[in-house]
Amino acid sequence: MERATRHSPKREAILSCIRSTDCHPSAEWVYNMLKPQIPDLSLATVYRNLARFRQDGVIRVIGSIDGQERYDGDKSPHAHFICRDCGKVADLPQVEVNPPEMAQVGRSENCSVTFYGCCNECLAKKTQN
Repeated sequence: MERATRHSPKREAILSCIRSTDCHPSAEWVYNMLKPQIPDLSLATVYRNLARFRQDGVIRVIGSIDGQERYDGDKSPHAHFICRDCGKVADLPQVEVNPPEMAQVGRSENCSVTFYGCCNECLAKKTQN
């Protein structure tokens, strides 16, 4: 039996926080941003709501970076660049992908493209040293 989603100011604040940034935050980042405005907010509440948003397809997980899952509130088709040095996640325009023949394995529901490397800021620091 599917449970009904009740209106919750905390839930709405968490979702609004995720959707209002392009930094691809972690649960801890969301918690730290909202705690001053919502003193009784717990980190467990943030994690629970992020898991629900993910399950409902409202947000997506970019991946685990430095041991923390990072989230994206932008559901439009786009790729990501992740810096292996500093962990920065940046949006890239949609990358054209020609999916392989899927019939032998199943039906694909979505695809994500992520590039890994060194961001311009980290490259600049390396050249200064």
